[in-house]
Amino acid sequence: MAEQKRDYYEVLGVSKGASDDEIKKAYRKMAKQYHPDLNPGNKEAEAKFKEANEAYEILSDKDKRARYDQFGHAGVDPNYGGGGGFGFDMEDLDLGDIFGSFFGGGFGGGFGGGSARRNGPQQGESLRANITISFEEAAFGCEKEINLNRTETCEDCRGSGCEAGTTAETCTECRGSGVVRIQRGGGGFAFTSTAPCSRCRGTGKIIHSPCKSCGGNGSVKKTKRITVNIPAGIDDGQAVSLRGQGNAGKNGGPAGDLIVGVRIQPHPQFKREGTTVLYEQKVSFTQAALGAQLEIPTIDGKVKYDLPAGTQTGTTFRLRGKGIPTLRGGGRGDQYVTVRVVTPSGLNAEQKQALRAFAKAMGEEAEGEEPKSFFEKRKKKK
Repeated sequence: MAEQKRDYYEVLGVSKGASDDEIKKAYRKMAKQYHPDLNPGNKEAEAKFKEANEAYEILSDKDKRARYDQFGHAGVDPNYGGGGGFGFDMEDLDLGDIFGSFFGGGFGGGFGGGSARRNGPQQGESLRANITISFEEAAFGCEKEINLNRTETCEDCRGSGCEAGTTAETCTECRGSGVVRIQRGGGGFAFTSTAPCSRCRGTGKIIHSPCKSCGGNGSVKKTKRITVNIPAGIDDGQAVSLRGQGNAGKNGGPAGDLIVGVRIQPHPQFKREGTTVLYEQKVSFTQAALGAQLEIPTIDGKVKYDLPAGTQTGTTFRLRGKGIPTLRGGGRGDQYVTVRVVTPSGLNAEQKQALRAFAKAMGEEAEGEEPKSFFEKRKKKK
């Protein structure tokens, strides 16, 4: 059973009598709202983006829209509704347009893309860049500047590609569509396919006086210094998306986006797990046994902490609110401090004697003696 599709006018939220400009405006709005780069991992947004693309593919093309208005989805998709029943002549149907609308420009080398793909507004290519920031910059946010090579709309011709005071001529070969129809036949069948127009090279227009600044391309390469705002709490491997900072669009389409990947330098003292900061505090045997007031480093600076007497190595305590801020606000994580008791080494004779005296006072065995059991110690004390 064929898949049931929504009405294309309903998809874009316009009426059946909508003008080309209204259709284009509605499509741009949906494309920006549901673009995959702005909705990573969102399958529903991805589906709506594809649905909007398909609707615009049909409604922005005069011939396709006419067939759709007359026959519905079956007029532009021969497989819709099981096929047949509408009396189509293969010569009247442009298979290149049909396949191009689903496969985006060429199928099996014989079918070219539709004119909507070629001459309609096209969003510019999204660009990617990477930056490296410090542990603290990731925690509290920062601003970074990067040099970006991108295409921008030519300021002299405003994207038209024409020298000032001139305009482009609509290609008479393809009538501005950017594609030409090629009729093929054999074995009693006749059908047409489409291919890029060789006269205008698929642009749909002939520029007799190209703009000197861009050579008729409508865009120029430039190096731009971009300021990137890194939000507080960003983690290693995450990215920041800057809408409209990618390459310039074509035919009035919006510019692409800039996706900035973030790498965080390791910290010499701290480790991070999400919004949690981990730190290892070394203490002496005396500090662990008697207790001490410690100064613990945090990403906010040093804080005082009273270490209880008799603390064992491996003990972990928490400093509330001293971790990483939550990426979208709403609080901070904690810092966990693990105590490591450092065993003294390289003792001199006096220090060794003091430790022997301490061991004796604690009822411990002298050097070289076999350790006594708990019951033997109890018997000796009695």
